Amino acid sequence: MEINPNLSEKAKKDYILVLEAVKGNEKAYSEILSRYKDAIYFMILKMVSNPIDAEDLTIEAFGKAFKKIDQYSPKYAFSTWLFKIASNNCIDFLRKKRNVFLLLDNDFKDTDNNYNYDLKSQALDPSEKLIKKQKEIIMRDLVKKLKPRYRSLIELRFFKEYSYAEISKELDIPIGTVKAQLFRAKELLYNIFKNCKKKI
Repeated sequence: MEINPNLSEKAKKDYILVLEAVKGNEKAYSEILSRYKDAIYFMILKMVSNPIDAEDLTIEAFGKAFKKIDQYSPKYAFSTWLFKIASNNCIDFLRKKRNVFLLLDNDFKDTDNNYNYDLKSQALDPSEKLIKKQKEIIMRDLVKKLKPRYRSLIELRFFKEYSYAEISKELDIPIGTVKAQLFRAKELLYNIFKNCKKKI
């Protein structure tokens, strides 16, 4: 496909990076990620007002963008396309969340239309403990499917609960590299998880 000559030099470079990333070039992927992850994250954060949801949705946005890369046309800037995917994904998330709240509202109303909350104890019962343990085993099995460098990052960050600074010191790499590679590791893990769900 021909690149639109009216695109900016930055947009043209983005397109070249995208082609390289699709071929498996990790450096190209990291560069695209570092260019747009913060902007995407803060756009989503404004929409959802929750840092954890915003981080997850940012990962999903990049995952969906690269999964649907064959639909991207170089007539338009990659950044425009990426922001549209991120925005649409966020809107879908908010719509689903709203539907869940509506269901909860209905479940909590009694015959007089008053809210009646039956709050459970925070302590896990034996069956919940078993489910939690099984989830941890499944997650560790999924993490094992990652390349060693990504596996180390996930294990240090989420299993050992290291800070970015501690990971940087442990692996002897800059904090910026830790964040970029951890972001990529989570995106890969998300894709592995999705593929496993499809097989079940």
